[in-house]
Amino acid sequence: MWLFIQKYVNFDYGCALISWVLVFMSFCFFSQSSSKVIPGAWRTELYGDSLKGKTIAVVANQTSVIGNVHLVDSLISLQVKVQRIFAPEHGFRGEGDAGEHINSSHDEKTGIQVVSLYGNHKKPTYQDLYGIDVVVFDIQDVGVRFYTYLSTLHYVMEACAEQNIPLIILDRPNPNGHYVDGPVLEPSFKSFIGLHPVPIVYGMTIGEYGQMINGEGWLNKSVKCSLQVIPCKNYTHKSTYSLPIPPSPNLKSDLAIALYPSLCLFEATTISVGRGTQRPFEIYGHPRFPKSTFEFTPKPQVGSKYPPHCNRICPGFDLRNTSQPRTYELNLFYLTNARDLLADSAVFINQNSFFNRLAGTDKLKEQLYKGWGPKEIRMSWKTDLDKFLLTRKKYLIYR
Repeated sequence: MWLFIQKYVNFDYGCALISWVLVFMSFCFFSQSSSKVIPGAWRTELYGDSLKGKTIAVVANQTSVIGNVHLVDSLISLQVKVQRIFAPEHGFRGEGDAGEHINSSHDEKTGIQVVSLYGNHKKPTYQDLYGIDVVVFDIQDVGVRFYTYLSTLHYVMEACAEQNIPLIILDRPNPNGHYVDGPVLEPSFKSFIGLHPVPIVYGMTIGEYGQMINGEGWLNKSVKCSLQVIPCKNYTHKSTYSLPIPPSPNLKSDLAIALYPSLCLFEATTISVGRGTQRPFEIYGHPRFPKSTFEFTPKPQVGSKYPPHCNRICPGFDLRNTSQPRTYELNLFYLTNARDLLADSAVFINQNSFFNRLAGTDKLKEQLYKGWGPKEIRMSWKTDLDKFLLTRKKYLIYR
């Protein structure tokens, strides 16, 4: 470029041209920087001053960071008095297995008491919140109904409402926030892996979802939580957002997070979704699947101490090269494909209620038994999804 300018362009004009090119490149760079998605937690100017002089509790895990610094450390540096930490499923450091009991303890770095909100202690007690002026909630969600951080939010909101303690949600982008799909949960299948009448993928951030819990009267006796949401900056539901920290031990990549809404339904079956490998929720297989060019062998490891089919060869499917990280609907092909490969429905879906609680209905299980295809199954969700979309619209912060 410089040789071209020297040969064919007046020197002064060439320098001016280079200057304009540099200005243009700088403009493009800063434009991209200014449009970068900024999580609510990072926007301390919107909430930091309101916490000073108050005693607070923080609901947090390993994803609760501002840049590379944990939220708890950041608040302490701002001279905010953090009295207690509440930790969801997988614990404060996010290393526990799915469903593993997490003991309460103390944070080694700060000495602050850490109270587990999982197992038999899902809801903060009066003693847990005694002396607390404000609760701050900052956990990265993935936008899927059976991801239990939503239920933790519900019970924290309920406890705060009952004890007249305000709650601040530091909102974070939803990596699956660009679509809505799946059966809507029916009341008889309500559980900790689904408390509310929403579809499997609901297309809302956790801040928007908190507003919906309040607005729809879903807390016990329809109590209302004094709620403030610190919104993300430069985020819309069309934004692409790559999570910098795995939100739980077995969601290690963007692809796994995108496939989780579809593949997690296998967790109530004898199909392995790759727990006990380096690529959980990017693959699936079963010892009885036909031999193929791809196979894996689950082994015990951190975050999956007792994986299904441990030490057994599982022929299966590698979705890393065939699936796009971003999708606009649940991929029901995986379910129907596994059903057809195994044929024996008693092996495919265990004879318990876990599958129905994940699905939020018993209809999906029946449809699979009857041999329905993906298109027929999806059509059966349409009426309920249309109703939910109207409810969802009332609480959206981002478009």
